Amino acid sequence: MRVFVTGATGFIGSAVVRELLTAGHQVTGLARSERSAAALVDAGAEALHGSLDDLDSLTKGAASADAVAHLAFIHDFSDFEASCAADLRAIETIGAALEGSGKPFAISSGTAGLRPGHIVAEDYTPEGEWFGSPRLRSEITALGLADHGVRSSSVRFAPTVHGRGDHGFVHLLIEIARAKGFSAYVGDGANRWPAVHRLDAARLFRLALEEASAGTRVHAIAEEGIAFRDIAETIGRRLDLPVDGVSPEDADAHFGWIGRIAALDIPASSELTRERLGWEPTEPGLIADLEEGHYFG
Repeated sequence: MRVFVTGATGFIGSAVVRELLTAGHQVTGLARSERSAAALVDAGAEALHGSLDDLDSLTKGAASADAVAHLAFIHDFSDFEASCAADLRAIETIGAALEGSGKPFAISSGTAGLRPGHIVAEDYTPEGEWFGSPRLRSEITALGLADHGVRSSSVRFAPTVHGRGDHGFVHLLIEIARAKGFSAYVGDGANRWPAVHRLDAARLFRLALEEASAGTRVHAIAEEGIAFRDIAETIGRRLDLPVDGVSPEDADAHFGWIGRIAALDIPASSELTRERLGWEPTEPGLIADLEEGHYFG
């Protein structure tokens, strides 16, 4: 297939591009800069200059492809609503270009916060207000394209997609521990976070494009739920720092904007995904990845 990929030079997107190329697909990646374009060409892909705000480039990329992988997202959590609005416009634009074609269109989403305190399965959609609801509109819109002749699917990532080059939540936790002088968890630290290695996630994204049924959700979850205290203790040991809990009331002061996420119990399952797509993670788990040491160089 000729696959158009947004977010093609990002932490996850670059792994998806390599996975697609290795599987024999042709890839065109959306590039915001000459540097990104050069990275895509070096990887063996083609580059299309544009951005999420350049809707014409999204239309052009989608219309000329056999499939679309949408992984780009503006990670500006100071204005999360605006980031989600840009994401929704991009999905609507790509969806319009694919309407009636039967082509696959996989988007990236997440499991964090969907149903705290419960193991979230692929068929779960939250009701009412929750802190991530703006991005949920993107998923609902994408899956709704199944009624308009698009084989759309949503790949929900674990909040911790880890591996070399990770600058997400785990990287932030390490930097906060260094700055504060100790590695922290919230309360007793029993709250659980799911995780997935980015190479396992990339392989699943390819499978979603190749095989996922229209209107379905796929969970990139290798580990259902790791106790947050275990993550904090591993970070503390690797940094040779003490490990201690902070109260829920002090979580925001200690962790900053990720304080509310650090306190969440957000396990998730990938049982249906494994059954439907035959996906089995093979890369190291989060704790093993932390123990390898590359996060602490």
